[in-house]
Amino acid sequence: MGSSGESIGRLEVPISVRLGERSLRVREVLGLVPGSIIELPQRAEDELTLVVNNKALGLGQAVKVGENFGVRITFMGDVLERMEAMMTGSLQLGDGDEPEEDDDAAALAEAMLAGQL
Repeated sequence: MGSSGESIGRLEVPISVRLGERSLRVREVLGLVPGSIIELPQRAEDELTLVVNNKALGLGQAVKVGENFGVRITFMGDVLERMEAMMTGSLQLGDGDEPEEDDDAAALAEAMLAGQL
């Protein structure tokens, strides 16, 4: 990978893990207090959804890593879908990166997605 590709590799994107979803009426949300339980339609053994910029990109299983939770990846969407999801939101540089590289890396990534590279 050249220096432009390396710049893209240093960008950071937030990854979320979705446990489940449920709609509630406004009065139900207003009635939530500490100790309330919101039941989700997913079973405890169901896979979790990995999300980047509100786009589901993969699946995983919850695991314990020391005293923390982790996710063991069981499925990931294709690379193009991942690139598109990462480029639709705001990206942040990792520690030690130069701010001006952000514009160059974002432009390169958009060119890649457009099929220009």
